[in-house]
Amino acid sequence: MQVNEEIRDEKILLVDENGPIGVRSAKEGMQIAFQRKLDLVKISPNASPPVCKIMDYGKFCFERKKKEKEAKRKQHVVELKEVKLSVRIDVGDLNTKCKRTKEFISAGNKVKVSVKFKGRELQHTDLGFDVLNNFCNLCKEFAEQDGSPALEGRQVSVMLVKKGSKLVDRSKLSVKNKKGGS
Repeated sequence: MQVNEEIRDEKILLVDENGPIGVRSAKEGMQIAFQRKLDLVKISPNASPPVCKIMDYGKFCFERKKKEKEAKRKQHVVELKEVKLSVRIDVGDLNTKCKRTKEFISAGNKVKVSVKFKGRELQHTDLGFDVLNNFCNLCKEFAEQDGSPALEGRQVSVMLVKKGSKLVDRSKLSVKNKKGGS
């Protein structure tokens, strides 16, 4: 933002807290602002003529920073938590991981559930998909799948999100060519 002497336009639309004053020269606007012991600030530089407002610039900056801090404090950052399973996991361990997943999701986080294959287990990826589907069925009351399970290298994984949140099923998305086809 341009303030006081930085404003070099010939004609400006002058505005104060009560509303528009009119089209004046930048020098007249600065004189009026200095008489009121305030600053002349260019609010809308792209308008024709540019809009300048008479205000206390220091107070304006302070209030803007205060609003930004308040907004930052109120925002909640969604974290990505990961729960790792094995092909040979037992029912008791599966239930424990399910309870932990419920804690993560109730805190508002997304959970990536993955089954890692070791050694010859990679030849039986269907067992990993079965474990993952069983786990998702256990978590069905509080979580939904975001997409379908996918094999990525030596592991199969799926994202779980809070039930009722907006989901994007990435498997149903289509990418269009630049020529207009799909």
